[in-house]
Amino acid sequence: MHVLRSAIVAFSMFSAVPMPHIMWDEKSMRHALIAFPLVGLLIGLLGWGTVVLCDQLEVSSLVRALALTALPLLVTGGIHLDGFCDTWDALSSHREPGRMRQILKDPHIGAFGVMHLALLLLATLVLWAEVDVSGLRALGLGAFGLGAVPLPLICAPVLSRALSGLSVASFPLAEGDGLARTFAEKSDRSSVRLGCAAIALIAAGILVASGHGAMVAATALVFVCYRTQVIKQFGGLSGDLCGWFVQTCELWMLVALYVTQVVGAPALGVIA
Repeated sequence: MHVLRSAIVAFSMFSAVPMPHIMWDEKSMRHALIAFPLVGLLIGLLGWGTVVLCDQLEVSSLVRALALTALPLLVTGGIHLDGFCDTWDALSSHREPGRMRQILKDPHIGAFGVMHLALLLLATLVLWAEVDVSGLRALGLGAFGLGAVPLPLICAPVLSRALSGLSVASFPLAEGDGLARTFAEKSDRSSVRLGCAAIALIAAGILVASGHGAMVAATALVFVCYRTQVIKQFGGLSGDLCGWFVQTCELWMLVALYVTQVVGAPALGVIA
């Protein structure tokens, strides 16, 4: 029951999936961040279903790319895009940390946020159109009529959210109220760190084993930049920065996947 309540809180906060109403108290929020990657798992599984459906309908790669680009936004309600835009507005100001924090808190989106949002969506669309989706596939389940599981498609949103949850429980927090502080203060931070780290390691291990280690390397680089940015430029973590990380991390994992396919790097994984 406790696990279910944590999952309900995670999906209620980080997705647009309808959930039953429950009281958000310390018990229900204590491990909610560990359930955050389940939202990513849902996105990945729906992405797999989208690929299968597009194959069956024999639609163009562009239509499939549009579906894969829109799917995470429909599942999450675009919650992470808000933080992504606010963070880029702040970063693009090139002001001192105090002023950046003020810009980050401004609920209005600025010109730089709009430009980076357009670039994010356009880049995601183009990359999904260019990526050889058949190259994502491993772990054949043809005997069950399910084709082959695209492990990177499933693991990427899980990994980004596991690391986001880990950051909330590990990074210094920004002053004042905010989503990140609320979840951090109501969480069992040691359990969240352990749980999110374990999920991240499992997802990363699967990616490496399936020959997609470049995606893990890209994630690690973004995570290091994220931590540096949080501490040096903003003086602590906020919910907006978490949203920026999720979107940026997933974009660069997709870039790494595309580059790997373009250069023809050999798959070194053990899953086939």
